Amino acid sequence: MDKEKGLRRLIAVVGHADLAPWTLALLEEELRARLAQCAEAGRTGLVRVGQGLPVAFGRAAKKAGLVLVAVVPTLNRVPALLRERDWLAAGELLLLSQQVRLLEYDPADRDACVRADERLLRSCARVVAIWDGTASNGHDATAHLVAYARSHGIGVEVLWPDGAERVPGLGEKPS
Repeated sequence: MDKEKGLRRLIAVVGHADLAPWTLALLEEELRARLAQCAEAGRTGLVRVGQGLPVAFGRAAKKAGLVLVAVVPTLNRVPALLRERDWLAAGELLLLSQQVRLLEYDPADRDACVRADERLLRSCARVVAIWDGTASNGHDATAHLVAYARSHGIGVEVLWPDGAERVPGLGEKPS
């Protein structure tokens, strides 16, 4: 399938789960400007529900006029129970989205979340990676997802604005 047609017109975001609140505010504005260009090109944003970066991406997509698709986890074809800290974020993303996509994975299982992200990335033409360049570890899979996207011929744009910071302890599980 041509990367510029059909599902391959999707743009996704991946990044660290432990981004500082001020970093999320910086990113939201930076993403809005970049996503406005994607909206003009007729692309669609894709984001897995969760707090932090997914919400910043969703807000930026809405402000930029980009169509947004929220991905909700399911277990046995029934919406999966999210962590309590993700409830409000998931609700906001659903309100910001024009479409909801269900995906079978356990949101409490880190490896299942990484496999879900890999499946989502395979349907994308482009990935915006909010990444400070550090290697993946037992909790954060950002470097892995960047390498995965690149190895599958998916365009990756790395974004790490001046002043961006991570807060240790926020990202104990991927979101």
